[in-house]
Amino acid sequence: MSSYSSFSDVELAELLKTDDSAAYTVIYNRYFHTLYVHAFQKLNDKQEAQDVVHELFAQLWNKRKELNIHSNLVGYLYSGVRNKILDHISRQQVRSKYISSLQGFLENNYSVTDYRIREKQLSDLINKGIADLPEKMREIFELSRKNSLSHKQIAAQLNLSEQTVKKQVNNALRILRTKLGTMLFLTF
Repeated sequence: MSSYSSFSDVELAELLKTDDSAAYTVIYNRYFHTLYVHAFQKLNDKQEAQDVVHELFAQLWNKRKELNIHSNLVGYLYSGVRNKILDHISRQQVRSKYISSLQGFLENNYSVTDYRIREKQLSDLINKGIADLPEKMREIFELSRKNSLSHKQIAAQLNLSEQTVKKQVNNALRILRTKLGTMLFLTF
């Protein structure tokens, strides 16, 4: 793989189209930090910036056969990050509108019954989202959130590293944020 680092972006893109994971790794290592800094400057949130860049690289790998990059890989990647940032901002605006409308309902003294029904629906959506998580991730998440165990306690109980527990909890939260954001928008 060290010889790959001397390859041009065009050569790496062509190798990527042939399912060459080493070429992908070089592209990732070459551009991740720069794209992350760019995304962070726009989003002002480390985790969201990292998620945006990871989504871009996942998409790059998933669509590697369809790549049509002849001369400017870095331009392609920056455009991808820009589009992901715009998508993220758009989702945030939808969430904000939803929260504002909920606040409007509450401020206008809508019936307690209506509120309880919505609360139950939201609770059901959250429980369904948790139930849909992969088994081990769900177990770790429930120990963390429902049983209020620390990462250290969960790691000891399940014979895992604290880092694995932390990563599983963060992955579960990211999955739930994504799923629940969409489900809330469609439901309410």
